[in-house]
Amino acid sequence: MKRWGDVTQDTADHLSASSVLDHAEMAVVVTDRFSNLLYWNPFAEKLFGRPGVPGSRDQALSLGIMEKDHPLAIELAKHVLKGGVWEGTFDVRRGDGTIIYVRAQAVPLRHPSGSVTGIVITAREAMRSNEREKDRFGLLERIGERLAGSLYVEETLKRVADMLVPQFADHCFIELMEGQRLTRRISTHVQGWSPPPNTWAPLGAEIRYPVGHYAEIALRRQETILVEDFSQTNYPSPGEASTRLAAEIGMTSAIVAPLCVRGEVLGLMYLGLSNLTDRRSPHYDAFDRDFVGAIATRVALAVDNALLFEEERHTAESFQKYLLPPAPLPELDGLEIAVRYYPAAPLASHGQGIQTQVGGDWYDVIPLSAGRVGIVIGDVEGRGAKAAAVMGQLRAALRAFAQDDKPPAEILARLDEWTRIIATPERDDSGEDISVPPIVTCQYLVYDAWSRQLSFANAGHAPPLLLLNDGTCAELDIKEVGQPLGVRAKGVHADLVYKEETRKLPPGAALLLYTDGLVDRRPVRDADGRPPNDEETLALLAGKLIEVSDSSVERIADAATVAVPGEIDDDMAILVIRSAPADLEVEERTFPAQPIMVGEARRMAAEAFTGWNVPEERAELACLLVSEVVTNVVLHAASASVPRRELVLDSAPMPFDETWDDLPGLENEVVNEKEFTLRLRRGGEAVWVEVFDQDLRLPRIRSAGENDEGGRGLYLVDQLAKRWGSRPTKEGKAVWFEIPTKSR
Repeated sequence: MKRWGDVTQDTADHLSASSVLDHAEMAVVVTDRFSNLLYWNPFAEKLFGRPGVPGSRDQALSLGIMEKDHPLAIELAKHVLKGGVWEGTFDVRRGDGTIIYVRAQAVPLRHPSGSVTGIVITAREAMRSNEREKDRFGLLERIGERLAGSLYVEETLKRVADMLVPQFADHCFIELMEGQRLTRRISTHVQGWSPPPNTWAPLGAEIRYPVGHYAEIALRRQETILVEDFSQTNYPSPGEASTRLAAEIGMTSAIVAPLCVRGEVLGLMYLGLSNLTDRRSPHYDAFDRDFVGAIATRVALAVDNALLFEEERHTAESFQKYLLPPAPLPELDGLEIAVRYYPAAPLASHGQGIQTQVGGDWYDVIPLSAGRVGIVIGDVEGRGAKAAAVMGQLRAALRAFAQDDKPPAEILARLDEWTRIIATPERDDSGEDISVPPIVTCQYLVYDAWSRQLSFANAGHAPPLLLLNDGTCAELDIKEVGQPLGVRAKGVHADLVYKEETRKLPPGAALLLYTDGLVDRRPVRDADGRPPNDEETLALLAGKLIEVSDSSVERIADAATVAVPGEIDDDMAILVIRSAPADLEVEERTFPAQPIMVGEARRMAAEAFTGWNVPEERAELACLLVSEVVTNVVLHAASASVPRRELVLDSAPMPFDETWDDLPGLENEVVNEKEFTLRLRRGGEAVWVEVFDQDLRLPRIRSAGENDEGGRGLYLVDQLAKRWGSRPTKEGKAVWFEIPTKSR
């Protein structure tokens, strides 16, 4: 007689461990201590969507676990190999590319001696077992982690859809309110299927659910609605084509959850099941409804945060846009220009929460007198609206200072004083002023395309890179790098801090001016695990520039932007300029300051304009103004004080009683005849006229009386020239004006 539980030998053969595990509806994976795969049952192949190959190390390490969870997988392996037990949820990318959530438990595999020889992992798809409560908390935790890493609406919505399809739904729609319109923003379905055209509403379409539809009820009541079985219900149809498609794919169940936050409805999340997939249960139940409601709460918060951030970002970018020079920059003679500005990526750091993308980096290109150009690159310390506001004030001030045509060192000295003026007023307890000026690095350059002369002064800013035609690239040689603006000690004159230097820019040479955001990226580790130092970063940047040295300035700017690996940590400004390969046309001649020379100056101008093919109307106007400016110089030359030349005698001193009248050339040394210089420059769309003399007095427009014979020359210049002005020079002054060569 057989006792209860006795089995035949045939039955016993089918109860071996391998046979039982082959029939288990749970993935079982066994690895050794070195993560080599020892065993992989059939359900593991089905769950992870890939075959198990004994001896494979890579597959045992990941099991399809997504890269962001690899550090966690390594840590849990170490924990289990020490004898511990671990249980949790992973994001797994299956062999077909779909993403599912897997609930896994790992325990040590022990030798009869008690030593740990490997790891045994049991796994199942989350939310598809009897332990739904435990899975619910694990999955909600994973969803919260993924949503917390997104700051953009579209990215947030896509993450939601990827988390729920095909793990929890076959179809996912997310619609957001735009004013009074409900607009479809996400339409995700099981892999390999998409709704045919003119059936379900596409992305961007306005969605209108009929009154009494379960989605309309969810919006109106602001509660999650469950449709457990479509075959047992009858709701108003949103459209004939939609209803027909739902019948074709066998829609079985749906859950609709409103996205509500702060008492406001942001939109709607729709999840549906159909016969497109083979699921153990093709219907949602009340437990699923509550779970989706909890997910919708987290999604609504994430979407609300993303909307608020995008609004702040739009405001910040608009703010920055109007603080920087408008695009495109003006075309300038003898100079190619390309600029780039990139705001920093959003970053939560230093306990200040999510940082705005605006910053204090700026660039500028300022047209000056006679075709000369002022070039600026600067960086205000810090980030955010305050740094951008300071930058805007400094940029406006520098543009105003630059119009005086003072040397670059003087401009930086005035800007340094301005940083102290705009410092936020603060007082200590005793009423003392403790205002701290902003710290600003800046470099100001003035380039003359006709002489190729580059004058500059530096206030603590990184030197530009000089890219030559011979394929070399190095930092511009700057001997005097002054202190940043705002840090000069009291009592130290600015002339001792900021020094002017001059270089000649070779034909076709390019300069790259940049702020530190270009080279100070978020740490990128090289093969040795060591971040590159400043010298290595500059060498890498120079190498990339050399590769595109023959290209346009736009391509050079693009190459510089991506030359340094890593993510932008701070906002970044780039300005690339290139000198003309050929010399620009210029005529210059010096005349005695005599009335008869007015006609000679006009004749010289007429001949030059004719040779340059300036239109006759424009040439006559320019010659008229040349006469007026030169006449003004000649008339005022008599009252100008001119430095006398020093008398130097090569022979021995003459006795006191001898006469000096017969000394050869003495009259030329004692009497210094006044002169003026006329310089004419030809540009692409204008001619510039400059008249230099030795009078230190700058001209001004006078109001001539009705019977006055003079006093109208500068008035004519002001009325007829496009621009005019005067600037001091080392020897006196220069009066200039610009005449367009195209007829008005």
